[in-house]
Amino acid sequence: MKKLAIVSVLMAVSVTGFAQDVDKLISKNDVMRIINTLSADDMQGRATFTPGIEKAAKFIEGEFKDIGLKPMEGNTGYRQNFTMVRSTQLSATVNINGTAVAPDNVAIVSTTSFNWSKPGDAQISKVTANMDFAKEYQSFLGKSNNQIVFVDPKFEAFFKRLQHYAHSTTSFKDSPAKSPVVFILANFDTLNSFSIINQVKNEELPLFNVAGVIPGKTRPNEYVVFSGHYDHLGIVKDGQVMQGDSIANGADDDASGTTAMLTLAKYFKKLNNNARSLIFVAFTAEEIGEFGSTYFAKTVDPDKVMAMFNIEMIGKASKWGTNSAFITGFERSSFGTILQSNLTGTQFKFYPDPYPEQNLFYRSDNASLAEVGVPAHTISTDQIDSDKLYHTVKDELSSLDVDNITATIKAIALSSRTIVSGQDTPTRVPKAK
Repeated sequence: MKKLAIVSVLMAVSVTGFAQDVDKLISKNDVMRIINTLSADDMQGRATFTPGIEKAAKFIEGEFKDIGLKPMEGNTGYRQNFTMVRSTQLSATVNINGTAVAPDNVAIVSTTSFNWSKPGDAQISKVTANMDFAKEYQSFLGKSNNQIVFVDPKFEAFFKRLQHYAHSTTSFKDSPAKSPVVFILANFDTLNSFSIINQVKNEELPLFNVAGVIPGKTRPNEYVVFSGHYDHLGIVKDGQVMQGDSIANGADDDASGTTAMLTLAKYFKKLNNNARSLIFVAFTAEEIGEFGSTYFAKTVDPDKVMAMFNIEMIGKASKWGTNSAFITGFERSSFGTILQSNLTGTQFKFYPDPYPEQNLFYRSDNASLAEVGVPAHTISTDQIDSDKLYHTVKDELSSLDVDNITATIKAIALSSRTIVSGQDTPTRVPKAK
């Protein structure tokens, strides 16, 4: 019992010492400076392929330079450049049983133009009211034959979100062509005839992650990744404009996570005692398909990545209140258990993901590395099941709690210390089949 008491006292003293470093080196004012810059109107919502995301990338590059990070191996600067193909729908007409379908009830996912009118042109499917469209729609996208999918009007809210992505789809240049899918928000008891004409324009465009490294002192070939995505939705269209505001600033999603990544980079550079190499990366194109993190995963050896701290939407208190956050895929590795153990003696607590039905583990930038076995997890505080500002123009800095952001960053700094030092290594995530 005396030994246990001594150990407890030593742990408390240790945590107190680290907490003093955190409080001294991580300031609310600096957090405010960064997130205010990234979520400002002059960033134009940081949409992929726009001047706004270029401006955001330059800001992040400047922060990396000021901090003193090194470029990743193989890069001359902080940018990881790669090429995507954007397929933009120019026009579409859909007629079912001789009647035109309103454009608002059509979402076409296609990288090619086509003209369908014969029964053999496409397979017909239905999403009925007793199904879960949010889970089912990906299965239609993965099929090898052309698809026409009638969606019950019950799913109008999710359908509208799908339309946003369907109008302009993006794919890697060397990706195999996928078969077109036409989603129609309507119920038809019988299908006597159809005519669907779709016109698409393809263009090759540049994309770039922004990444920097603090080389490890004693284990330079073992890596710990800290990340957030710096893209968002940009300038929204008429139906999404609210009170004259058309800029989707993405303050919480995910300027808050990018702010955390930059703040942690500055913190660990000042400490300058990391055994393992630390990679800090701002991912692009998360909102249109997690393309930035997918590309990044191709540039690192997953067996050398010991852990990934992906940070997304930490701008407001979690469902448990302040001093708390959740970790997606908590049960898939020992990552969360290690983090919580390192917070013993503090008020902060990490919880398992309370929204399993949202499939968040595979909906953020941790997914590409998690699929190949890396203990890659996302840390968040967002109440995603009730967040009315998510993906709207009202996701602005004024809606956030900067104290909550700062407290969460400090908790990540404290909780990651034994992984950064090489003392702890999380168990691997089972690889995706």
